[in-house]
Amino acid sequence: MKLATYQNGSLDGRLVIVSSDQARAVSAAAIVPDLASALRRWREVEGPLRDLAGRLETGAASDVFAFDPARCAAPLPRAPQWLDGSAFLNHGRLMDIAFNKPPIPDFETIPVMYQGASDDFLGPQVDVPFMSEADGIDCEGEFGVIVDEVPMGSSAEQAAQCIRLLVQINDWSLRAVGAREVRTGFGFLQAKPSTSFAPIAVTPDEIGAAWHGGRVDMALHVERNGERIGAASGGEMAFSFPQLIAHAARTRRLSAGTIIGSGTVSNADRKAGSSCLAEVRAIEMIERGEARTAFLSFGEHVTIEARFADGRAGPFGRIHQQVVRAAGATG
Repeated sequence: MKLATYQNGSLDGRLVIVSSDQARAVSAAAIVPDLASALRRWREVEGPLRDLAGRLETGAASDVFAFDPARCAAPLPRAPQWLDGSAFLNHGRLMDIAFNKPPIPDFETIPVMYQGASDDFLGPQVDVPFMSEADGIDCEGEFGVIVDEVPMGSSAEQAAQCIRLLVQINDWSLRAVGAREVRTGFGFLQAKPSTSFAPIAVTPDEIGAAWHGGRVDMALHVERNGERIGAASGGEMAFSFPQLIAHAARTRRLSAGTIIGSGTVSNADRKAGSSCLAEVRAIEMIERGEARTAFLSFGEHVTIEARFADGRAGPFGRIHQQVVRAAGATG
């Protein structure tokens, strides 16, 4: 089942069901008004939503309209919680080089995670405003899951049963700001602007065999102004999503609608490329002695799209956004 949120002037938008070919959609308003409400009532509404999705596929649904990703907000325009991991060890090691810092203790055995802002997620095609190019504007391609309520102390096996939806993410970062905040030891704040999402959230069955071991084993194609940055596979996560969820829930319960991110998708094989510019720069430092790739400037575009192993476009749709100068920006 594919779900999206149309902007309608409200804080949570209007839930729509999207056809398997992403060409058509139908409003789910008769069942539940928005995705946040659906997640809180998942056991009650999943069946009716799937029935409507089936009628959409067979042509039996009424009031069907053409699906327009440009009308979409993030699947969840706001969420009770956004927790982002760093489950790709290759990326973490390269970031140690990029930030000139010692390795994180127990990095390979205990998941790393921070709590980001969840009150203002961005849709897939909106312009993204920044205050200054000097802040080191960077994209970060990720996968994520949206969960039902997760009891405190849940095991990874129990957490796996709480995964409701998969999402595709651009976790924007400001690298110059992040370098300072990392040194404080107090976590990210200004370095993490609002996060962007692809238009469609999907139930795990939508990606078939690409969902295995609690990982999204799809190539995440990241482009800058139409030029390839990378196409790393999400299957190389060192920690699965159930493990990340269990880590987050070790000392507290997670509310329905909590989003857990994988961290930047990264592969050990450098032929796969990268999912962020900081990683590109770290590799340049290793191989050439200096970083040569610039961070993003105003007017540039970032495109992120997951694809299946056979090259078919994935079920999430595309993130395609322009970096723009914020109102009142000075840099």
